[in-house]
Amino acid sequence: MREEYDRPRHDPALPDGDADGPDAPLGAERPDGPGAERPDGSLDLPDNWLLSHDPAWPEYPTDPGGDTGTDLPAAAFSAYPAVSYRDEAIGGAAAPPGLAADLLGPADERPSPRRTRLQRGIGKAFMIFGGTVVVLLLVYMVDLVSSIGDVPRGVSVAGVEVGGMPTAEAEAKLREELGPRLTDPMPVRAGDVTTQLDPADAGLGVDWAGTVEQAGNQPIDPISRVTSLFTSREIGVVTSADDDRLKEAVTRLAHSEIDHQVREGNVGFRTVTGQGTDPGTVEPFPIFPRQGQWLTDVDGAMHRIKSDWLAGNAVHLDVAVTEAKTSRDGVQQAVEQTEPLVSAPVTVKADDTSATLTPKHIADAMKHTPGQGGALQLTVDRASLQEVLAPQLRDTERTASDAEIVFAGSRPSVEPSEQGRTIDWERTFAPFITVAGKDGERTLDVVYEVQEPDVSTKDLRELGIKEVVGEFTTGGLGGAAARNVATMADAVTGAVVRPGETFRLSELTGPRTASQGYVEAPVNEDGTGPAVIGGGSSQLTSTLYNAAYGAGLKDAGHTPHETYLDRYPAGRDAVAVLPDGSSAELAFTNNMRNGIAVQVTTSGSDVTVRLWGTEQFDVSASTGERTDVQSPPVRRDNGPRCEATSGAEGFKVTDTRVVKERGSGRVVDRQSTAVTYDPVPRVVCGSRPSQGPRPTPRPDPVLPIVPGSDTRSQQVDRGGPRG
Repeated sequence: MREEYDRPRHDPALPDGDADGPDAPLGAERPDGPGAERPDGSLDLPDNWLLSHDPAWPEYPTDPGGDTGTDLPAAAFSAYPAVSYRDEAIGGAAAPPGLAADLLGPADERPSPRRTRLQRGIGKAFMIFGGTVVVLLLVYMVDLVSSIGDVPRGVSVAGVEVGGMPTAEAEAKLREELGPRLTDPMPVRAGDVTTQLDPADAGLGVDWAGTVEQAGNQPIDPISRVTSLFTSREIGVVTSADDDRLKEAVTRLAHSEIDHQVREGNVGFRTVTGQGTDPGTVEPFPIFPRQGQWLTDVDGAMHRIKSDWLAGNAVHLDVAVTEAKTSRDGVQQAVEQTEPLVSAPVTVKADDTSATLTPKHIADAMKHTPGQGGALQLTVDRASLQEVLAPQLRDTERTASDAEIVFAGSRPSVEPSEQGRTIDWERTFAPFITVAGKDGERTLDVVYEVQEPDVSTKDLRELGIKEVVGEFTTGGLGGAAARNVATMADAVTGAVVRPGETFRLSELTGPRTASQGYVEAPVNEDGTGPAVIGGGSSQLTSTLYNAAYGAGLKDAGHTPHETYLDRYPAGRDAVAVLPDGSSAELAFTNNMRNGIAVQVTTSGSDVTVRLWGTEQFDVSASTGERTDVQSPPVRRDNGPRCEATSGAEGFKVTDTRVVKERGSGRVVDRQSTAVTYDPVPRVVCGSRPSQGPRPTPRPDPVLPIVPGSDTRSQQVDRGGPRG
């Protein structure tokens, strides 16, 4: 066999005997001997020349005694893996001599070295690829057959690896490792709440066979089988559950622990105690916000629990969330802002008086509300601080006093008014935050507001109260009624009625109760009738009515007595208390150009009312004849305390008053008032006589009552009725 080797005809490695060298002209004669050119153009070289001159050929013999008679090491052939053979031995005959000539034959018969090497590389690659495919196919078939009936590789259930195991073994392993968890409380995480659910109470169990079955069968896809060697797949347990019990348990858990309203951030304060600590010392601490949340999807929560309850981790349930308006950073900043404000007391000074606000007082007044960007807005509750300071500073305030009419002598005088002052809390607390935030002196000055009186000295003097315009005196006062009259007189004396205003007795006296100084007394001024609180005080109201009557003031409402009392002019009386103990109103309107001042005095059994002002009217009065006279009925009394009385007639009478303007005589007012009095029963003590006719009672003579003629009632002629 001859080897064809691609080597240039004029190789620089030719023997040194080649005198021509590589640059000898083509066709030039070459010397005979090794390397001489033969007639066919080949070189006359020894058969082993090429191998002996190749760098890869070793210097030691590698095939001694071989059949070829030539040392042919394997390394030489490995150095030329792409050698091709032009002529093969025919019938196994040895190759003819002249190997070098065949190797260095004509150039046009030799293939390209680069193409030869590429062909050899492609062939080798196909051989490797084919072998690999065959090996992988064999491995796949063996793996497929050996894993029939097993759980797919890489499968885990609730953290327990069961991939590649037979189904029976997988089920047994799950029972062994997951069984104890069936009774353990299941951790649940919902929003910001971490809690637990009792599986038994929720009706939860495990379908072991179903759990293994849901892992599926071994995949046929070779890619999936290969990737399963390097990946894992978690599947949940197949839960056997009582849905009604589970729903009830989830709903109960949501209402009791998971659901809650949003909580805004705030600043809290804790009291600091201990040795060397001042009373009322506090320190602020943060109350961080909390989202509001509600478990709205109960069915979704049940599904999640069934799937993950044995996974070993907390089951996460979705909740609907309402975010707080404040943030943790905003709360922390508010705490830092608050710390200096409650670091020490604040002193509040008012003239020579001082009050103290302790840190606790300040903390109680601080209010934090959500602001912008998650911050807290600080405000101070002024009312809270005011409640602490007001008792300490009360003596520094003064109530304004009105100008008053006083009767120290025979004439009225004006007691001047005085300004008052009250603390202006709004202006006082305006710099509070700045003062409380100081490191050194923390003093707050009180700011006052001037309070003007309702009635000034000037106003009262301009009312023209200088003389008596109406006066009336009544007698017969005595007993417990005198105390009630005195109490009412104190409330009425000094009252000023401005022009156009209406005097109302109830506004001055208020409720006529025992707490106001009134006592029980017979309701009627003459000592008759039931005992009531304030009884007998009608004597003052009747006297006051007659004084206003004589001054020409306009009647604005009064109630006459039910029966006539001869201490008052007929038709001119007014009660203060009714037989049932309730109060009656007395009112008159000042129709003069000047003010009116009321003065009530008592002396012994007399009651006198004087109305002061400026005289403006002349008043005349006339009383009509008594009509519809009724004799008193007889009432017998057999009791041991019986007091016989003669009784009194009942009648109807009309009183007329004419008011004229003084000076001009112009009639200002004409008014007639009709009054009906009931008869007073005549009381007879003892039983009716058994014999003899009953004598006919003779009626008492009817005597006309002329104003001013009653010895127990006297009208003073000072602007009073005339005629």
